[in-house]
Amino acid sequence: MDNRKNIFVVGLNDFNRHRLQQLRGAEQYRFHGVIEPEEVYDTEVFPIADMIDRATKQLEAFDGSIDAIVGYMDFPVSTMLPILCEHFGTRTTSLESLLKCEHKYWSRRVQREVIADFIPAFTAFDPFDDDALTRIGEAGLYIPFFVKPIKSSGSRLGFHIDSPETFYLAIEQLRAQIGLIADPFNTVLEHARLPPEIAAVDGHFCMAEEIIGGWQCTVEGYVYQGEVVSYGIVDSLRYPQVLSFFHYRYPSGLPDYVQDKMVELTRTVMGHIGYDNAAFNIEYYWDEVQDRIWLLEINTRISQSHCDLFEKVDGVSHQQVTIDLALGKCPDMPSRQGKFPMAAKFFYRVFFTDAVVTRVPTEEELAALEAEFPGTLIALQVHAGQRLSTLPEQDSYSFALAYVWMGAQNEDELLANYERLAARLRFEFDDILG
Repeated sequence: MDNRKNIFVVGLNDFNRHRLQQLRGAEQYRFHGVIEPEEVYDTEVFPIADMIDRATKQLEAFDGSIDAIVGYMDFPVSTMLPILCEHFGTRTTSLESLLKCEHKYWSRRVQREVIADFIPAFTAFDPFDDDALTRIGEAGLYIPFFVKPIKSSGSRLGFHIDSPETFYLAIEQLRAQIGLIADPFNTVLEHARLPPEIAAVDGHFCMAEEIIGGWQCTVEGYVYQGEVVSYGIVDSLRYPQVLSFFHYRYPSGLPDYVQDKMVELTRTVMGHIGYDNAAFNIEYYWDEVQDRIWLLEINTRISQSHCDLFEKVDGVSHQQVTIDLALGKCPDMPSRQGKFPMAAKFFYRVFFTDAVVTRVPTEEELAALEAEFPGTLIALQVHAGQRLSTLPEQDSYSFALAYVWMGAQNEDELLANYERLAARLRFEFDDILG
């Protein structure tokens, strides 16, 4: 008789299956995919009602125990989990507590109740309102400010507004594209009990926020039976003069007192939200000049981008946290038991408006680079013949052609090794738009 626990992973792909099988206690688990990975990774169209229905039917047809339902993706996976878990009686946080993190307007209002000094000025607005810019000003926000959808995915449809012209250009794009996320997000909102002032601000709305910035980082954590635990801080470092990420680095290089304050803020806000028995991460800025901390946003999942970093430095991917919590166990996350003192995920980018990829590095070239730099993983994000503008989940300024995970003894070695590797990644393009 097979006594292994059945764990269902929404959007399970081979990359994550391999990692999951390396976790502590994995020999006691059977991992099953729910919803094909292509439906959550390689698309910007999310028929979420249909996805929930198909997932429900697949799980109901399973001949065995359903011990856990998990996922590692942002929308739509994150918002599907509370609905599925409630239906099948498995563990995760409530839909309302999750939405207090993911619905950006609701989240800011809740944050303001307990950590008002650590969040920017904000207001919600309707991008289909021709007087939106005036209403933003009436709310006390003036150019420059940042605009993003109430529910965003990655860095899509986020804009730095520095003039009325850039605002109206952003509005054009928002009106054309916001429905891709707003419509399915509104389907999720229909499952929740919302206060009237939140129900009035649906997925088609946007946020305008005071410009904040500084040294960006992410606090990875979880809540287990009401106790908020932070177990690692990862730095997010950008290319000079632009908003695009250059690499994520772990452990953080922030001063200890800044890290301690972020952990305290995390404990306060997640406890106030009532989030429980699930993983999360919170993105912060430290404005070094003013010595001021800002909370940027709360994500209701671990960061997949950080899995390899924790594995290299601490000895196991922090998917361990998600699985343990879903099974009702206190997470068994080691510390500093990995092969490297430091690790990073690099984004190999081009700053074109658009282009057609005519060549990507071959499998042999990639294998040679991974062998030359032990511990390195390279994941191409494009293929020959692809137009860059077809790539999903890109920021507004560049295209990520490859992800490169590396470990090293220190920061200098990490950067030097990446520069040597990046110089040998051969991509070629045609029809380049600068």
